[in-house]
Amino acid sequence: MKFLVDAQLPRRLSHALAARGHDTIHTWDLPDGNATSDGVINDLSVQEHRVVITKDADFVESLIVLGVPYKLLLISTGNINNQALEQLFLQNLDDLIAGLHSYVLVELDRTAIRFHF
Repeated sequence: MKFLVDAQLPRRLSHALAARGHDTIHTWDLPDGNATSDGVINDLSVQEHRVVITKDADFVESLIVLGVPYKLLLISTGNINNQALEQLFLQNLDDLIAGLHSYVLVELDRTAIRFHF
């Protein structure tokens, strides 16, 4: 699966996904780095069929109103250290990927995965 990890998430999450065989980029890898606009992220997501992984709820609004990005994985854990986030994410990775095959918006919090549409 192809992923684009947004700026407020650790680059190590991108590396962990790549180590598991996924085509993954972090906003740091883009020409404007972590200053890349949401519009550019959305465009790249649609052009390359990349799932945007983010904590930014603005992407949910963009998905509902504009139909972009291509797919969205919203991280709703609140404040969590990077190691705990990576562990939670990787423990649930198979279920997240399965959900993303069927749904456009998948949400991960500390206790559950929610499939929205």
